[in-house]
Amino acid sequence: MNLRLTGLAKRYGAVTAVDRVTLELVAGTTLALLGPSGCGKSTLLRLVAGLEAPDAGGVAIGDQDLTRTPTARRGFGMVFQDFALFPHLDVGANAAFGLVEARVPAATRAARVRELLALVGLAGLERRKVTELSGGQQQRVALARALAPEPRLLLLDEPLSNLDASLRESLKLELRSILTGLPAGAIYVTHDQGEAFTVADTVALMRAGRIVQVGTSEELLAKPAGPWAARFLGHDNVYDTAPQGAHLPVSDGALLLRADLTRLGEPGTGATDVSVATAAREGLAWRLTLTAEAWGVTVTWRGFDRELPGHPAPGASFGLQVPPEAWRSIGSDA
Repeated sequence: MNLRLTGLAKRYGAVTAVDRVTLELVAGTTLALLGPSGCGKSTLLRLVAGLEAPDAGGVAIGDQDLTRTPTARRGFGMVFQDFALFPHLDVGANAAFGLVEARVPAATRAARVRELLALVGLAGLERRKVTELSGGQQQRVALARALAPEPRLLLLDEPLSNLDASLRESLKLELRSILTGLPAGAIYVTHDQGEAFTVADTVALMRAGRIVQVGTSEELLAKPAGPWAARFLGHDNVYDTAPQGAHLPVSDGALLLRADLTRLGEPGTGATDVSVATAAREGLAWRLTLTAEAWGVTVTWRGFDRELPGHPAPGASFGLQVPPEAWRSIGSDA
């Protein structure tokens, strides 16, 4: 059954943390709430969980209204960034906690714990103290505990934010695999677009308590809802007005130049002449700031050595080849 949020709002004094959010999660899929710190995404998750009471609007699954249903009776599993494990219990007992509370028979409990620990890559560690585990292993225990009672919805609030970068990279791929195989849907809160795009089927971009845009990662990147969304999603070349002298297939509102669809070649040859203002290495790739004098703007370009017709020293001249589809009209921010 689908989760439906209708006109959901939450205020703290003069501050509106969640502003009339209407959203639907298709059963069996993962939705990421993506946005900067303070945009209201964690508050929205807490409203879904029942940890906060809304000032307006409702929460429902199928035909069941959950707006005033206590957290413990919603049947949701929760995973938070601080793990919230019980340090006096071992891995198995932590994973089985919800099953004990539900008075599931011991044999069934033990089988379910073994199944889940294998799912999250902790098979055989039932008797290990949680204080002896790494941060990534502790987060896996927290996930197993949330999944143990077979929740009808899984809620994850910045679950990887306390882990180092390399561990986040590997765990987000594992999370994607785990969540894809679950019949329960999931809501995943993050400020990291890489996590959102890797883990979720659908992404809801939030700003100042509101949903700015909803879609797949491909849909959001291909046509952001406005300049703010484009910049937040990592696009460098966002222009509030059309660059002068550019031959544009679109002209209304703000414009986005998809640099990933452009190519650098020799100057002339029908391309727009550009010169390198700055060149910086980003790992194996280059990040170039190019001055397009004919347009009166700068263009950021990223790519690898094999894509460059010469060494990108400051002052070097190239030709920027821009197909019509590289320009996108993205309207204006609401």
